[in-house]
Amino acid sequence: MQKPRILQVGSLGGSPGADVSLQENHEIIALWQAADRAACLAQAADVEVVVTSAMHGCGRDIIEQLPNLKFICNWGVGYDTIDIEAANARGILVSNTPDVLNDCVADEAWGLLIATARHIAAGDRFVRENRWENKEGMLPLGTRVSGKRLGIVGLGRIGLAIAKRGLGFDMQIGYHNRNKRTDVDYTYLPTLVDLAKWSDFLVVATVGGADTRQLVNREVLTALGPKGILVNIARGPVVDETAMTELLKSGALGGAGLDVFENEPKVPDALKQLPNAVLMPHQASATVETREAMFDLVKQNLAAYFAGQPLITPVN
Repeated sequence: MQKPRILQVGSLGGSPGADVSLQENHEIIALWQAADRAACLAQAADVEVVVTSAMHGCGRDIIEQLPNLKFICNWGVGYDTIDIEAANARGILVSNTPDVLNDCVADEAWGLLIATARHIAAGDRFVRENRWENKEGMLPLGTRVSGKRLGIVGLGRIGLAIAKRGLGFDMQIGYHNRNKRTDVDYTYLPTLVDLAKWSDFLVVATVGGADTRQLVNREVLTALGPKGILVNIARGPVVDETAMTELLKSGALGGAGLDVFENEPKVPDALKQLPNAVLMPHQASATVETREAMFDLVKQNLAAYFAGQPLITPVN
């Protein structure tokens, strides 16, 4: 039996063995390996399915060159790098991999929160560089986490998982959404500035895309203040990175724990040099269990499509 042809925009190396597994069951046209991108897309003109990731996306330039495209299968919960408008205009299906990564992303949000509040990354460097042994001063005092106010920007699936963990730390939970939720008792703040003023810790867990670009702007960050800590596990462009860096440097913002950045993988040197920032290379879902579950959803969506059945996790 002939294997179905698929255009793969980029490697799914974040799930070990994923690329090999796709090759075993499909005829893969690997766009990311092509020396001539235009020629590769021309070769793929008859394909119905694109496999991509939140990192690699699928823009209008690809969609318009694939006249038979019917399905974009995305590895990752975020799909802001896929041109949904162009897909919808053509009736192209899109799937993602939600829910299976909620807990691990929430775990890392909390890891960044605690690491920033308690100077864990700085403490690790302090010990490794023998500054403790050589009695080269002391680390600055950290900030207590338990009993504080936790503000969440975007109380969706991941936001709810973050909030649930906050209850274990006896925290008050506040949030801002486009609309107030009726299924939770957490404190709703009508504006982001209100939420930032209220919060000791502000965790960004909203979706990415044009609608949320620089949603957390200078005014919001200033409202969070010199004792406040920002955590971002959403998308880098949701936060005004320039304003955040300036405020961290001046002390007008207390600290930041960041898994995502505006122009990944490039991170501003000024941000790298700040002692009150803890930085991770977009790894919130990077556990063996979660990445296996994400790729399983990719395979299930592909199998459903080729069997003429409804997608498991459709976006549109």
